Amino acid sequence: MKRIHVFLAVVILFVPLLVLAADNSPQPLTGVEVHSLGPQKLGNLPQVSVPADNPQTGMKIMLGKQLYFDTRLSKDNTISCATCHDPLAGWADKGPTSEGIGSQRGGRRAPPVSNAAYLPLQFWDGRAPSLEEQAKGPIQNPVEMGNTHEQMLRTVGDIPGYVEEFKNVFGTTPVTIDQVAQAIAAFERTVITTDSPFDRLVKGDDTALTPLEKQGLEIFNGKAHCTACHWGGHFTDGRFHNLGVTQSGPLKVDDGRSEITKNPKDTRAFKTPTVRDAALRPPYMHTGGEKTLTDVVNFYNKGGGTRDAYLDRIMVPLGLTDQEVSALVAFMTRAMTSLNPEVAAVTPIPASVLPK
Repeated sequence: MKRIHVFLAVVILFVPLLVLAADNSPQPLTGVEVHSLGPQKLGNLPQVSVPADNPQTGMKIMLGKQLYFDTRLSKDNTISCATCHDPLAGWADKGPTSEGIGSQRGGRRAPPVSNAAYLPLQFWDGRAPSLEEQAKGPIQNPVEMGNTHEQMLRTVGDIPGYVEEFKNVFGTTPVTIDQVAQAIAAFERTVITTDSPFDRLVKGDDTALTPLEKQGLEIFNGKAHCTACHWGGHFTDGRFHNLGVTQSGPLKVDDGRSEITKNPKDTRAFKTPTVRDAALRPPYMHTGGEKTLTDVVNFYNKGGGTRDAYLDRIMVPLGLTDQEVSALVAFMTRAMTSLNPEVAAVTPIPASVLPK
């Protein structure tokens, strides 16, 4: 009997390892189960990771910033990245969903560019595995910039000022879509919002939060269960959840993450947005259907919206009192709004000073 037990123990221990060793083929990042990232404590933002194949340089960041604000990347010269990701609107837009070329209305709200460098997957449905890949998408989206990569490159290639800058940054010609995307991504990696009152509290300034905001932080961490999804320095798990948000806007049906993974369990799941600077960019949810932070907290307080078969199991009534709702909103409104001037002072580059 003892030998049988030893044999079973060996099987239990080593067979899974053999299976894993046999199935070692790389999986696309867009298909990775983001739940594997694991929770982290609330805190300050860490240093931004920079991909080895797109190092940051001053000239590249400036080139990317010019492209970010340049409407000539769109088909009719009316839409730039900043149109929907406006620094004056918390690096998003006024919503409820974004307006693109020809006054077309997109189906989802523009996610903020600020701190997007910390996210492993981009867009509400996580279909892009990097800032570089994300930057390519809107240019050729028929509702957003309405262009093609080929026509956009011809336009940029006909602007001597841009040609010279690209050659100085990348050392080659002609301009490629990868270079355009790398430059825009390099700029976006500088849009990091820190130094909020919460950050100052973490660094030891016990006066940084008001008593009401401190109560809100306790509720955020406790009774309201906000940290089930909004954790870490970025206040988001980067994962995808079905909150039961009622679909509204141009899209009558939006299945979210499952459109990418083809997994039914991801039906109507959307990426968790960061709480940092949330007060700067109402309205909320992927539809822009909640107008204020108070509306958002009330949405969660009642256990979410439409209860379907794919609703995230974390969506349960919270039982918050009106005073607790006020404290939570106070924490998210002022205590989570960044104060660092290098980002707050970013303003659009006028067309008159863009490369000619």
